[in-house]
Amino acid sequence: MEHGQQLLESLSQHFGFASFRPGQTQTISHLLAGHSSLAIFPTGSGKSLCYQFTALHLPHLTLVVSPLLALMQDQVAFLQGKGIAAATLDSSQSTEQSQAVMQGVRKGDIKILMVSVERFKNERFREFITGIKVSMLVVDEAHCISEWGHNFRPDYLKLPDYRRELNIPLVLLLTATATKKVKFDMAKRFDISPQHIVQTGFYRSNLDLSVCSVKEQDKLVQLVQLIRSQQGAGIVYVTLQQQAQQVAKQLQASGIKAEAYHAGLGDETRRRVQQQFMDNQIQVVVATIAFGMGVDKSDIRFVIHHDLPKSIENYSQEIGRAGRDGQPAYCTVLGNLDSVTTVENFVYGDTPERSGIEYVITQCLKEQTGGKWEVQELPLSKASNIRVLALKTLLVQLEIQGAITAKYAYYADFRLKFVTPQSKLLSRFDSTRQAFLNLIFSHTQFKKVWGTVDIQALVANGADRQRVVAALDYLHEQGLIELESKRLVQVYDVNTEVLSQPELARHLYLYFKDKEQAEIKRIAAMVRFFELDRCLSANLAYYFDDHQVPKCCGHCSVCREQVVSLSLSKTPVVPENDELRNYVFAMQKHLRQGGIEATKETVIRFLAGVTTPLISHYKLKQLPGFGCCEGLRFAQISDKVQLLALVSSEH
Repeated sequence: MEHGQQLLESLSQHFGFASFRPGQTQTISHLLAGHSSLAIFPTGSGKSLCYQFTALHLPHLTLVVSPLLALMQDQVAFLQGKGIAAATLDSSQSTEQSQAVMQGVRKGDIKILMVSVERFKNERFREFITGIKVSMLVVDEAHCISEWGHNFRPDYLKLPDYRRELNIPLVLLLTATATKKVKFDMAKRFDISPQHIVQTGFYRSNLDLSVCSVKEQDKLVQLVQLIRSQQGAGIVYVTLQQQAQQVAKQLQASGIKAEAYHAGLGDETRRRVQQQFMDNQIQVVVATIAFGMGVDKSDIRFVIHHDLPKSIENYSQEIGRAGRDGQPAYCTVLGNLDSVTTVENFVYGDTPERSGIEYVITQCLKEQTGGKWEVQELPLSKASNIRVLALKTLLVQLEIQGAITAKYAYYADFRLKFVTPQSKLLSRFDSTRQAFLNLIFSHTQFKKVWGTVDIQALVANGADRQRVVAALDYLHEQGLIELESKRLVQVYDVNTEVLSQPELARHLYLYFKDKEQAEIKRIAAMVRFFELDRCLSANLAYYFDDHQVPKCCGHCSVCREQVVSLSLSKTPVVPENDELRNYVFAMQKHLRQGGIEATKETVIRFLAGVTTPLISHYKLKQLPGFGCCEGLRFAQISDKVQLLALVSSEH
């Protein structure tokens, strides 16, 4: 296909746009010339069009990996509205809907399929996608693949392997927030050469950035004043779910049409709030970071951070949702240092204890049979006292060290229900297939309508597991049975030599400590950014390796000579030493009754109010003293525990 005029004609025909935005032509040209590309554009500046347009000019399926269901559904609705065949495979769909999508992909009727990265762990999806020709893999929010990125998701590290397994020739990585280090880390993982990285200017001249130093007790008054001074819709970001509810109620009491939005609300409530916001029935959504990525509303006039964001990257993404129509929009941070401790403590809560890492390694060696280890993440998370996300990271790191190799994942339980009577179903197949299906059905224990397939017994009888799953999937897709699967089991090959190395646990523990310190530095960099005495807009662009910006924007609080110094609203109140001792001794006694000795880390986390699987399992949150030191930084609590000798030295 020729470039230039023909590309513009195709753009007009399919999307109704007269011209491309900055960076789009370059990215699309790379892809159509057969070169994988990385596109770094600011939030709301047309990254998605790069793959949507290219997909129409490729022979086979474009597979898009996206981290957020709402985002996928919005993009599919947009594409379908343009007459472009797109679909998702996601957890919200009924059996019939999933079947219809897979049939459409098989027939070549669907050009673009959107999935979450977790979908690749699904044995049935892997079985399905292996048989499909894929022209391009698109990774949205691609910074999730970098261990140095702000939203690192360990499952994303597997994407280069999936790409190789599926033999996908082209890759497009999309992100709005990538520092120089993250940018080159992403490109390297997918063999994208530097000349195929497209980065447009980061600076947005219509965003007015302000930072105010506000004590916690004065926030509500200032927040109400700010919202009343604004025309149009806005988002107020908070750190915690209960805060979202609380602030929304306070705004409602002040006569402002506001609703809360966070991950703890039901799907229906979240959909309703988002729709009301889109339709301007409510002015303000008070939200945690769960809100925004799937919201394509161009006329958001203000974004207010009620608390400091988690990082400069988060701040940039969140303010990027304002003023996408190019009209002026106002972004204000109501800052103090009160929430910094909370954000830091979240980070410390994610670092596994060395004993937990050693437990996982020991279990792997103990449980492997014939060089294979089968594991379910949730029970292992509880037993090792490692949060699930950190455990996923640990397993990926064990892979990188060559200690284990992920082979596949399967569902331990399959349940089926006949839609067509069994005899009629069997009559559709030849005698060889009938015999195989009869073998499956004879190893299915029925209770009234639903039956559980005994996969282990089938395998013991010489049946190939993959063939059984493929047969069940086929019957399901043909509408002959209903099929349910649950209890995901990960299967790894085990290298006992590497796994038995005495230094392995220490090496992995240090990796997590490095990541922890990188996160703590990221938080410190954010505090420094908000206290800058130089243009905020320019320094935000510099952070993301964009130096083509004015040194003084003229529309930020620093350019208006309003430099701030952030402080604590009040001095944290900490219990007296004797009271602290009583809390800790009571907690230790409670754990001993369950046969557990509290480590120093557990004591610190208990006092800091940070949950871990062990703290949740033994209901330590219900004990007096949980979170009594949450106003102190982790290091200060650690010093106090040391000083008061609250834990014996061997722990």
